[in-house]
Amino acid sequence: MDAPVLRQREKLAGHIIKNLAKRKMAGSFVPTAQEARAEVLRLIGLAGSGAGPARVIRCGSESVGGLGLWADIAALPGVTLMDPYAPGLTREQGAELRRQGLLADILVASSNAITLDGRLVNLDGTGNRVAGMTFGPRKVILLVGMNKVAADVEGAMGRVRAIAAPANNMRLAEAYGLKNPCLEDGRCHQCASETRICNVWSIIEGSAVRDRIHVVLVGEDLGY
Repeated sequence: MDAPVLRQREKLAGHIIKNLAKRKMAGSFVPTAQEARAEVLRLIGLAGSGAGPARVIRCGSESVGGLGLWADIAALPGVTLMDPYAPGLTREQGAELRRQGLLADILVASSNAITLDGRLVNLDGTGNRVAGMTFGPRKVILLVGMNKVAADVEGAMGRVRAIAAPANNMRLAEAYGLKNPCLEDGRCHQCASETRICNVWSIIEGSAVRDRIHVVLVGEDLGY
């Protein structure tokens, strides 16, 4: 990445991390995806230390999956990865794992957008990811590329509709038999399609438990 862009992103991340702290959420910045990989594994280790075996719930995340982190997490000593996407599971079995995931020790995911003042904005299909972010798992670790930063909530929602939602539809179209209009022209139509996957908005203003949510901001672009 161009050095001035990286410096700018690091400065911006520092501003966001200060605002996360005001909202009782923690944050850290790493310049590269590989450093992000190490940071997430470190945080899982800290969250699980002294608490016995830890169960980690996997959520749909291109940011996490693109780094090969799920295999790394599953290989951690004392960690059980709850994987609704494991080969051979039926949809019903996957759905049941997602429900059980609300009682996991640690949730690892990303956020569709983050605002300059530290709010987390997400749009979910079934709602299990945003449900776990707000309640259930003792620790939430979110891996967020600086490409997902928006000026405010309105900008964050606009970003989700313009970029994340159509891209996720295209990613999941074949596997889930999607027939949504964004697949035709790449634009969000705020549709009422039978196969719509954009169902649950969430805006996290803060955490009731200090530092339960930790946002790892990454200088490189990650995910949608």
